[in-house]
Amino acid sequence: MGFWADYQEKIESGAIKPDEAQASVARKLDTLAVALEDYDPHPAGFLARLIGRDNGPAPKGLYIQGDVGRGKTMLMDMFYAAAVAPKRRVHFHAFMQDMHARLHQARRHSKDPLKDVAQTVAAEATLLCLDEMQIADIADAMIVGRLFEILFARGTVVVTTSNLKPDDLYTDGLNRQLFVPFIRLIEEKLDVVALQSPTDYRLGRVKGHETFIHPLSPEADRKLQELWERLTDTERGAPRTLDVLGRHLAVPQAAHGAARFTFADLCEAPLGPPDYLAIAGNFGAVFIEHIPVLTPRYRNPSKRFILLIDTLYDARTRLVASAAAPPEALYSEGHHVQEFARTVSRLKEMQSASWWGAKIVET
Repeated sequence: MGFWADYQEKIESGAIKPDEAQASVARKLDTLAVALEDYDPHPAGFLARLIGRDNGPAPKGLYIQGDVGRGKTMLMDMFYAAAVAPKRRVHFHAFMQDMHARLHQARRHSKDPLKDVAQTVAAEATLLCLDEMQIADIADAMIVGRLFEILFARGTVVVTTSNLKPDDLYTDGLNRQLFVPFIRLIEEKLDVVALQSPTDYRLGRVKGHETFIHPLSPEADRKLQELWERLTDTERGAPRTLDVLGRHLAVPQAAHGAARFTFADLCEAPLGPPDYLAIAGNFGAVFIEHIPVLTPRYRNPSKRFILLIDTLYDARTRLVASAAAPPEALYSEGHHVQEFARTVSRLKEMQSASWWGAKIVET
């Protein structure tokens, strides 16, 4: 049927809502889908190789940038389903994990393991669709430039989504000057398009649902998991690391602009303002599980929790949490009672429809 016809049919059936910003990106994806029908970077046959025949330069891929929930992944997945080419679709973080694993194996027998790995990946798929490109690890930052240079040289067509503009990738990362050539490569080889829809469709999925769930129980765990799946379209996110002043901050689960932690991860560990700022700067929604009643024995974790909520509030981050008690009953005695009154107020505001956004649409 083709990508554009499929896109139009979903609008007509009511499966997705008309959105001119999405339609603009869809038209570009349709053009690319058509170009891929006659594209083969590796023409078969002795005669073709002998005379150096190919199908010309590779079609230009796309870098689809936009805020969380605007439909980037939906469009890419529809395009991927319609594309006629040897293809691979993978989350960017999982792709980089695969690259590191392959490099580890290749180092045992190869003089140039990165070249060998990249050539193998290029041979496996003409079209590579990568969801959520975001570089937060120096190990990734140091290999992506040459990796993608080889992929592009081998004719691989790349379509990727990202919440960030290319220039905002790996901001403030260690040795970022070594990473800048990769940004220039992306801008040269991919058509950078912004999906600037005013509507965050994912947020509509939590409309009418409790986002501060209490008390703690298996039912609370089930409700939080349901909200996680509604917002991220995945049962379990992938682990990630953030570079924070030269340290690695572990994110147990991350997917589609959301991060998931336990209270112990964030408040019982020795974290501070730079860590919370990094989380707020990288994720639009944060899930915090199993917040206890903050008795005096939680003196330091209580202080960290106050700081964490202040940071998320200032960044307008969406919060989903499970707790032993409602906000006003979490902390009733100790050194931080006055401060915690502000935290209670902020936790309540962060549950409101206005906090999650007035322009939300059920999907």
